[in-house]
Amino acid sequence: MTAVEFIEPLTHEEGVSQATKLFVDTYGAAPEGVWAAPGRVNLIGEHTDYNAGLCLPIALPHRTFIALKPREDTKVRVVSGVAPDKVAEADLDGLKARGVDGWSAYPTGVAWALRQAGFDKVKGFDAAFVSCVPLGSGLSSSAAMTCSTALALDDVYGLGYGDSDAGRVTLINAAIKSENEMAGASTGGLDQNASMRCTAGHALLLDCRPELTPLENVSQQEFDLDKYNLELLVVDTQAPHQLNDGQYAQRRATCEEAAKILGVANLRVTADGISKADDQFQALKETLDALPDETMKKRVRHVVTEIERVRSFVRAFAQGDIKAAGRLFNASHDSLAADYEVTVPELDIAVDVARKNGAYGARMTGGGFGGSIIALVDKGQGHEIAQKIADRFEKEGFNAPRALPAFAAASASREA
Repeated sequence: MTAVEFIEPLTHEEGVSQATKLFVDTYGAAPEGVWAAPGRVNLIGEHTDYNAGLCLPIALPHRTFIALKPREDTKVRVVSGVAPDKVAEADLDGLKARGVDGWSAYPTGVAWALRQAGFDKVKGFDAAFVSCVPLGSGLSSSAAMTCSTALALDDVYGLGYGDSDAGRVTLINAAIKSENEMAGASTGGLDQNASMRCTAGHALLLDCRPELTPLENVSQQEFDLDKYNLELLVVDTQAPHQLNDGQYAQRRATCEEAAKILGVANLRVTADGISKADDQFQALKETLDALPDETMKKRVRHVVTEIERVRSFVRAFAQGDIKAAGRLFNASHDSLAADYEVTVPELDIAVDVARKNGAYGARMTGGGFGGSIIALVDKGQGHEIAQKIADRFEKEGFNAPRALPAFAAASASREA
């Protein structure tokens, strides 16, 4: 059996030197600086962000580094370590939504979004990206790219938003707009908030109700794995991962339609009502009975129960009840499989193998339809469980999975 690959994060020095070298090799000049933003893993609270719900991401130690230099004109040139000989170009002048194709839409779209928001001093730029966040893994490589770009542009054009948590929300909005409107990839905001607002040693409890201010919608929750002698194992299944094929949009539309039928602004209102009811099972049953079809009932049941699982997980982990925390991971995955129907065989099998080999709990993380799983395991168990998943994948004829060591890391920052 083939040994499973573990993707170690780039060190600060490696990221800075590799991004700087790629920039100099490509453009023949030095960058103005180097910035980095992390990928994220969502501990629990999946497909809740666009339902005004609760999520609980951590920033990964795996980051995307950007070396950038501003330009006097409106031209954008970007290159990535994935294909160092291919420079993508665009012009911000007269650029419209969906006006850029391919991966370069993500960074170009950030500058476009900032200009659309009235920041006229944002002009073009040259940039080089180097990343250890695996692509297409459901670990937000795209948010790492848009957020690192937003922070760099904020810095070089003196916008002044990157230095405070509240200010970063302006940059997050530009990153979200880039993904939604320039790249055409639906995103609810969880990923960008995680990349820009997480702190080391903490999970970010993100409350996505639109009426909350940036200072009201997050709280830092201690997530110290060492304290309980735990490891968080992340396994990228390498199953083909595509959110652009309409599945995500379909589920989002179903949830919005359900909220309309229930006469509420969003499903969070429904979830909170059920949470406060004396008989929650009865309240959930009455809610589901008001919906016209089986699929909609299943989608709503997932969202309502998942929002409650986030609250329960925060409580369980804070109390050191790791068995309860693991059970909530399991319940989340089972709901995503049966009710939200966003898992694939690779995700289900990886979760199953982790559970059978000693994990307290395991679940898919991210949007689904491919991507990654996470498992809460005793320290020192991660490699062994990852190898067992890899062995099973080989038997099934799946792509070889990759594993990542994960802990709660810091948010986007200037590196050089």
